[in-house]
Formats: sequence, structure tokens, C-alpha cells
Amino acid sequence: MTTPYQLYYWDGLQGRGEFVRLALEEAAAPYVDVARQKKGMPELLACLDGGQVDHPSFAPPVLRAGELLIGQTANILMYLGAKHGLAPRAEAGRLWTNQLQLTITDIVSEVHDTHHPISTNLYYEDQKKEAKARARDFREQRIPKFLDYFEGVVARNPGRGGYAVGSRLTYVDLSLFQLVEGLRYAFPKTMARLEPSYPSLIALRDKVALRPNIAAYVRSKRRIPFNEDCIFRRYPELDK
Repeated sequence: MTTPYQLYYWDGLQGRGEFVRLALEEAAAPYVDVARQKKGMPELLACLDGGQVDHPSFAPPVLRAGELLIGQTANILMYLGAKHGLAPRAEAGRLWTNQLQLTITDIVSEVHDTHHPISTNLYYEDQKKEAKARARDFREQRIPKFLDYFEGVVARNPGRGGYAVGSRLTYVDLSLFQLVEGLRYAFPKTMARLEPSYPSLIALRDKVALRPNIAAYVRSKRRIPFNEDCIFRRYPELDK
């Protein structure tokens, strides 16, 4: 890479782009968060326009790496993992890492649906009744189901070291850190009750938080705060 990566994601939001940012920050890979730059939004929209690019993405995040234009969070992370030592070298390990990332994608989608259970084209205020019902099921059934799974993955990892895959950090560990942080923000009461049941997963979160590049990033202005325009939203009425 002779030029910085260009990351295309909505300005002011962590969202799915944050999983990519964490990998770039951990790798100390130079990148430009395009939409946060002056006149960056037209550039973002251009990468979604099939009339301007050969391989348009359906939605951000999108990463430009030289001549490559890569869409979808898991796809971007699979690329960065191979380029920056954040994934196993063996094919089986790369596939397992990608599988775990796709499972994280599943729960992130379900988080979004707690506050937009009917339509993304409606405001949250237009579907609050349905959101309460969806959030209740998510808190009581879906969060434990997913966290049970990830706890088992970390606890049973034959590589030990407290990571999800093998004996060293991968992009999945960074994404699990972000997942726990997001759930803590959106559902603080629920997570306070549940976390004692997941010691391996929480220990992994803490291990990632102490990594120098991640710790510096989290303290920096580059890290966009969680907010109520994003995927992880704190609505007290959805966290009983």
C-alpha cells in the first residue's frame, strides 16, 4: 500500500464501520475516514453508484485498498486479516474466523431490529410498542443464546491464551470487544445481570481493551461516541 486505505462509512456513526476501524487501528494501518472529511459524502455515495464503479456496494462500509473496492464488513475484515496478521494463515483457520465474524454480523442485525422491528423507513417513535416486544425477546432469549455461543468458543479454544481463534489476536477478538461494548451501551441493566455468566468472553474484552493501539484509539477523537442514531442505541424503555 503506497496510499492510505479509504474507509467509506456514514459520518457521526460507529455502526458496522467501527468493526473495520478497530482492525485498522490495531494494525496501525493508515486510513482516511472519507465521510468525515470535507466534501466526503459525495465520495461515499459515489462508491455505491453502479454507474461510476464496476463493483458497487449495497451499503457502507466499503474499503478502498489500492485498486480494490471491498464491501461488507466480514469481507473487508477477511481482507485486512490476511494483509495485517489479524487472521490465521491456514485456510481452515481463516474460514473459522470468517464464520465467527458472520455470526457477529447476525447478532448486530438483531440489535438493530430491537429499535426498528417493523421498518428502517419508520422512526423509532413510530414503532415503540413493537420495539418493546422485540427488545424483550432479544434480552431474554437472543443475547444469552449468542453470548453462550461466544463464551464456549473462547473457553474451548485449543490455542488458549484467551483468544477466540488460535493463540494470538485476530479481527474476531476486536469485533467481540465491540459487540460487548455496544451491548453494554444499549442494554446496561441486562448486561450487568448477564456478564458474570461469561467470564471468558469478558476477559477477552478486557484483554483487547488493554492493547496499546486500541486503548489509544478509544481515548481519541477518532472514536465516535455511541449515540441514538446508530445500531447500538440506549433507550431505557427497551432495557428493563
